[in-house]
Amino acid sequence: MRNAREQMVFIVDDDTAVRDSIQELVESVGLRVEGYASAFAFLDDFQPQYSGCLVLDVRMAAMSGLALQERLNELGFRIPVIMLTGHGDVPMAVQAMKAGAVDFIQKPYRDQALLDSINAALVLDATARHLSNAAESLEHQLATLTEREREVLNQTLTGSTSKEIARELSVSPRTVEAHRQNLLRKLGIGTVKELMLHLVPRERSR
Repeated sequence: MRNAREQMVFIVDDDTAVRDSIQELVESVGLRVEGYASAFAFLDDFQPQYSGCLVLDVRMAAMSGLALQERLNELGFRIPVIMLTGHGDVPMAVQAMKAGAVDFIQKPYRDQALLDSINAALVLDATARHLSNAAESLEHQLATLTEREREVLNQTLTGSTSKEIARELSVSPRTVEAHRQNLLRKLGIGTVKELMLHLVPRERSR
């Protein structure tokens, strides 16, 4: 069974010679790789928790690379996509990039150029998954706050002092400090400054 946390380079190309060539190239630098002869074969096997990137041929029988990319977007699968084609044109490249492709490479490709693009895509995937996991963890931690702790948190994020929060909530400054210490502990954050760094950008993005 595949370990979803281990990054994999997925290759989808209906040209066996090209697919095997890319697979050998990727394996030669120590990366894990799996090849598929069609978009449908890839869709049957792929799961959203799989980590890595997708090297995808644009022109294939039955379902094109662009159609597969569109289907992945519809399913919410955000794996970085590198489009590969021997018949590329500007409109096709624009369509692929607008749909989220991280690169568009024409055949015959230079080995190092393709490897550089794959490595960049793997870094992008790892970074995105780390941020997603961190955000999910924070949401779970926020859910543990009491209603009063949440009120103190919201007031703190606006820059209000303990005395100002105390007046707003009709409690003592000491009580505000106690709630603040409790919420910092629950969130795994050491100081109010760290709290602001973690949560203010998040609140502004909502």
